[in-house]
Amino acid sequence: MTQTLKTKVLIIGAGTGGYVAGIRCGQLGLDTVLVDGGDGLGGTCLNVGCIPSKAIIHAAGKYETVAKAAGDGTLGITASAPAIDLSKTVAWKDGVVRKLNAGVAALLKKAKVKVVKGWAEFSDAKTCKVKTDDGDIRITAEHVILATGSEPVELPFLPFGGDVISSTEALSLPEVPKKLVVVGGGYIGLELGIAFRKLGAEVAIVEMAERILPLYDKALTDPVAKWLEKHGVQLLLGARAGGFGDGKLNVTDKDGAPMQLDADKVLVTVGRRARTKGWGLENMGVAMNGPFVKIDERCATSMKNVWAIGDLTGEPMLAHKGSAQGEVVAEIIAGHDRVFDPAAIAAVCFTEPEIVSAGLGVDDVKGRDDVIQAVFPFAAIGRALAIEAGEDGGFVRVIASKTDHRILGVQAVGQHVSELSNSFAQMLEMGAVLEDVAGTIHVHPTLGEAFHEASLRALGHAIHI
Repeated sequence: MTQTLKTKVLIIGAGTGGYVAGIRCGQLGLDTVLVDGGDGLGGTCLNVGCIPSKAIIHAAGKYETVAKAAGDGTLGITASAPAIDLSKTVAWKDGVVRKLNAGVAALLKKAKVKVVKGWAEFSDAKTCKVKTDDGDIRITAEHVILATGSEPVELPFLPFGGDVISSTEALSLPEVPKKLVVVGGGYIGLELGIAFRKLGAEVAIVEMAERILPLYDKALTDPVAKWLEKHGVQLLLGARAGGFGDGKLNVTDKDGAPMQLDADKVLVTVGRRARTKGWGLENMGVAMNGPFVKIDERCATSMKNVWAIGDLTGEPMLAHKGSAQGEVVAEIIAGHDRVFDPAAIAAVCFTEPEIVSAGLGVDDVKGRDDVIQAVFPFAAIGRALAIEAGEDGGFVRVIASKTDHRILGVQAVGQHVSELSNSFAQMLEMGAVLEDVAGTIHVHPTLGEAFHEASLRALGHAIHI
């Protein structure tokens, strides 16, 4: 017999957008049901994306540090050659994920959100059937929040399975592959490719574009390219991957010549697509914007009281965007006057070195004579030199209006710069001008001083350069 539930708010998807929306709805006293479709509480980001990948990247960095200390040593430190049992590393990573899963579950329980584990399928805009281990549940709601997230793009000639893997499988490998070929030179492929290189794998990267990380300007990506070259990563740009078999990946290089790359594993990271199939979106009557669900500034779809958030709504596909949208929608449903209109959403590549971008970049203002640009290198920052973060070509760049000095964009490349991203976004959100950053006393010694100095330089009076 099918169980029936009626609720004020029904949320489909328990990722960073969905669960945050659920918690906020609960805090606002809204009767809420959250359907977890299989990834687990926290969705892709917590279970098979942001968090586990950063855990593996952290472990790889630890391994690299010990490896540097072997032989001639580093910083006066010597050590025996390290060994890696990746299955134990993965077990530690899984423990981190379980801890966070439990934390999300506790927060949802505290907010009195009912969690239903199962796959939902909509018959109309406000009604769905959820297939659970205990039978089917029919749920009707006054408001529906769609937060189904995204999934890895599969190439037809490189279907996932066996030794052809997505980022999900890469984060749970039992051992480090001797030879890893990464198809796709975007941030996911580079983050994982660099991590496995640090762990001792031979790595090759095949990218169709003429350079890595094509969504970022060349000055930001050059330090990453130099790291790849220095560490023996084979980089095939302007190249196309083909089929894989017998441990060899077929590739066509930039000149059109065929070649083969030996590979124990082929990691395909050519992008992600909105998860729009298999749950009845076509029965809901919502308008689409290409492959994404179309929304307005309130995250409302074309169907009354149906909302959409996160990757389902398009670029940027970032967890923190989905979370912010989830809060906005919950408050709108509760009667608050809210819109989703951020000044900037900062993005981070956890490569080596890291890249941060918030607001307008150099390509966005190319040819304009009404802006100021200023760059300050980490090589002139004491803290960077003291933690070996000043010799890789890293910098902070500020872009501002020439007339009123309003900050329009901030970028950085360098070790640990991800921790500066919130400061960059905050200044843009507050509508700060160069004088605001210049007039803020920055703690010494910190990497954040580079933001201060870049702003001073834009005003014509940097101190340390």
